[in-house]
Amino acid sequence: MEEAARAKAGRTEEGARGVAGLSEEARGAAGPVRERARVVGGPVRGTVRAADSHPFGRQGAYERLRDGLRAYRLISAMWIRSTMAYRASFAMTAFGNFAATALDFVAILLMFSQVDRLGGYSLPEVALLYGLSGTAFGLADLGLGSMDRLGRRVRDGTLDTLLVRPVPVLAQVAADRFALRRLGRITQGLLVLGYALAVLDIHWTPLKVLMIPMTVLSGGAIFAAVFVAGAAFQFVAQDASEVQNSFTYGGNTLLQYPPTVFTKDLLRGATFVLPLAFVNWLPALYVLGRPYPLDLPTWVAFAPPLVAAGCCALSGIAWRAGLRAYRSTGS
Repeated sequence: MEEAARAKAGRTEEGARGVAGLSEEARGAAGPVRERARVVGGPVRGTVRAADSHPFGRQGAYERLRDGLRAYRLISAMWIRSTMAYRASFAMTAFGNFAATALDFVAILLMFSQVDRLGGYSLPEVALLYGLSGTAFGLADLGLGSMDRLGRRVRDGTLDTLLVRPVPVLAQVAADRFALRRLGRITQGLLVLGYALAVLDIHWTPLKVLMIPMTVLSGGAIFAAVFVAGAAFQFVAQDASEVQNSFTYGGNTLLQYPPTVFTKDLLRGATFVLPLAFVNWLPALYVLGRPYPLDLPTWVAFAPPLVAAGCCALSGIAWRAGLRAYRSTGS
């Protein structure tokens, strides 16, 4: 019996030595595999971690712009479908927006019922200023009018939900609650602009003809830059939507009147500090053949596209700085 137990123990020990030998061979074969995995996996893991922390780090400017525009289009299309689900409500709100903005021009009409000229300008000339400014502002308000909601998102922490999505935050904030009813403002501005162009006796040249659409598009870009810069300021001030509105809606109201009714200090601020004068005053006075009160050279009437590009670049820098400074709720 003892001999049988010793024989069984011997067989067990030989089996264990065999298994150990196999294990040593397996470990020896696995060594080069681990080395190759360490060489290959190290950079891959580093790249993945970098991509997780900076989802747009490997994208160029064109790719980021493309993704932002696509996200903006999809989000705004969602809100448009939501709006058009109640067509009667949309029609009433759009008409209400049209009527509310039309009251601004009614106030101008009431002024001209008492005077023949306002600051040396006739009603059609003021209507040209009003139409250019109103249409340009309407385009910016339609595209970026929701930017004044950013302060509320910063305060209640809902901005954090936008940060975790693989989509540019600016596109999400701009398209949030896209309001198609703002087309009423654009329609009203175009009607006043059409009236002014039909009534005014202007000696049209190719440059003056091109000046009208260039002014509208450049003015819309300048107002859009003001919207973005105002939103960037809300990262710091948090409750500054009214400050932003004073430069957007207030700036639009300022530009509806001729520059001759304002002091030169205000004109200098609107020309060299916050260049709202390039939205309509300078190009419109070129079309009308009138000098600008600050005696600027004539060529500045063609500068709105350059001014708009500079404003957009500066507002983009401000936006990125504000977004980097954001530290979630309570910052």
